[in-house]
Amino acid sequence: MQADNGAGPGAGPPTQGFAALADLMGKIGPVAIFVLVVLLVASLYSWTLILGKASTFGRATKQSRRFIRAFRKATRLQEIAAITGDYSASPLAQVFEDVYETYRRTTGGAGPPRSLAPLERSAQTAASESITSLEKRLTWLATIAQTAPFVGLFGTVMGVVEAFQGLGQAGTATLHAVAPGIADALITTAAGLFVAVPAVVAYNQFTARIRVIASATDDFCRELLNSLEQLPERGAAQAAAGPRG
Repeated sequence: MQADNGAGPGAGPPTQGFAALADLMGKIGPVAIFVLVVLLVASLYSWTLILGKASTFGRATKQSRRFIRAFRKATRLQEIAAITGDYSASPLAQVFEDVYETYRRTTGGAGPPRSLAPLERSAQTAASESITSLEKRLTWLATIAQTAPFVGLFGTVMGVVEAFQGLGQAGTATLHAVAPGIADALITTAAGLFVAVPAVVAYNQFTARIRVIASATDDFCRELLNSLEQLPERGAAQAAAGPRG
């Protein structure tokens, strides 16, 4: 007879849980609604940055690996210069393009460089600009990660204040008196953490990836400059081998 009154032993608790959450959402006040709207906007912007930066770093890493392989296989600088447009997302390609442009401007595109100093400055500037481009808007992730818990805490404090006001007006410690304030405090606290945690994780991951890319870019700068420095040796070797042929 008792089994006919319910759908089963496991149906009760989930229904009560969802009903309790819906009941809490129905009791939130205007301050909590304002806090939730602010956190929602921050969360949407944060996820937009996360997805966009993940795509940018993925393309930069993939194209950098392909570019360095093509660079090491090439026998002439002109071969690499012709394909740099295919690796526009790679900081390495950006460095090579700027350095090669400086090399052409100072030597006319042929022969050894007269001095490596202009090429070194060009490589450093290009590397710095490419890394700065990757870091663009990452500070917003850090800002959201740091401020979201405090925004949620503001809603928590206001919810506790509202709970005490309801308790003072009712005169007795009843659930009906403190429920609206407790609902505001719990929901805004959870929302602040929900916004902050992904932003913190993403910011730390992106910062680590930037360090890896910056290190690879510096290594490539040294490799490129070494290749340009060896051009006199290569030119002398080719000149010595010419008469023999």
